[in-house]
Amino acid sequence: METTPSTALGLGDESSIWFKLTPLLRGDPENPMRILMHMMDRYGPVLPVTMANQRVVLISEPEYFKHVLVTKADSYTKYFDGLKPIFGKSMITNDGALWQKIRMPQQPAFHPDMFAEYIPYFLKAIQTKMDLWSELAKSGDTVEMVEQTWTLAADMICKALFDRDMPFNPHVVFKCVKTYTDVMNHREIRLRKQAGEVFEITEEDPAKAMEIWASVPPAVMGADAREERERTLLKMIEAAVADPAVPEFDRDQAVDELKQYLWAGTETTALTLAWALYEISRRPEAAERIRREGEQVYGDREPTAADYSGLAYTRAVIQETMRIYPPVWGLIRVAQAEDEIGGVKINPGDRVTLFAYGAHHNAKFWPDPESFQPERWMAGNAKKQVKYSYIPFGAGKRSCIGGAMSQVENTLALSLLLRRFRPEYVGKYPAGLNATVTLTPKGGLPFKIRELS
Repeated sequence: METTPSTALGLGDESSIWFKLTPLLRGDPENPMRILMHMMDRYGPVLPVTMANQRVVLISEPEYFKHVLVTKADSYTKYFDGLKPIFGKSMITNDGALWQKIRMPQQPAFHPDMFAEYIPYFLKAIQTKMDLWSELAKSGDTVEMVEQTWTLAADMICKALFDRDMPFNPHVVFKCVKTYTDVMNHREIRLRKQAGEVFEITEEDPAKAMEIWASVPPAVMGADAREERERTLLKMIEAAVADPAVPEFDRDQAVDELKQYLWAGTETTALTLAWALYEISRRPEAAERIRREGEQVYGDREPTAADYSGLAYTRAVIQETMRIYPPVWGLIRVAQAEDEIGGVKINPGDRVTLFAYGAHHNAKFWPDPESFQPERWMAGNAKKQVKYSYIPFGAGKRSCIGGAMSQVENTLALSLLLRRFRPEYVGKYPAGLNATVTLTPKGGLPFKIRELS
């Protein structure tokens, strides 16, 4: 097992912006986003704040998102301090020419033409989850939905992109993900160490979580192939390692690339599906509409790539879920040169935070923004939206490589799961939000699984 990197507690270090932002989020324990929304309403869409000697500039307008992500993209580099223990030196933590060189060999795996090849493997993972849910329906046990969707997303990624069955316990790895990305866990450990306290690291501690996580990508690479498929992302990564023209792409790089898909791709997909099930659980008419759509589009057979476009309402539910609950609520960039945004001077080194949640919930761009309305995305309504007011996957050349594939995964999963089951949310309403690196449900999303007759 690999050793834990020395920076494994970086998310909670005082120098990390993820930690510095936490005081801004404390005023509303159930929805910390409302505090930032109030600040932006009061002080304007470009808000500079100095926190612990670090200047952070919050922006919440689509035109400024475009400025940072597209117009002057090269002047604003990605910020992932504290996340390198998770992703290593993968594409997600790189920028510039090196980022482009690393991304290029992997890009073909995410071309829409590849989705038809992946869908049968998505379906196998969904079927495995449905078999489990059938047992849960019989037992009546309460389950944590984000854990359920995370393990499903991990299975889909392993089968479709890597030609592997999961060679790890996804429930254990899920707990590691949850433990590490909770910034306050890091702060508690740091304070105990500063006090000279002697304590034992448990499986709930970030350091132990990262130790377990480090073993996962090598396990995937070393596992037996399911079908020896040639056109997989793992094969493309292995070819890049063997290519002398790309010396940067060694085995360590390959391991790190798997990390971003097994963590970032899995968590964001899982959060969206879990939140969608939460919203649909409270709307029986929406669940029934999804079921009828599935019956009309693919009937009693398994859906194919050709059916995806026909699942218009189900897809709209996923898009509306990402609007209300963007998995990454704020994109952070580091200014590399002097600039000006909305009349505010930007200095080199400023952490510019693109407040995606704020734009997604702004009544200027979305009528009745707090209302869950999948119809916003249907019948040409999407064409009326203000560009860059919706950035669940970022925008510009550095937008998420797997964003389109994630929507396919979630649309199929939601359609199939609801045709057989009625997941019933049994937690408090409304569910609270926990804003760390991602937007997670505070205290989880407890569900009972009911099987339809």
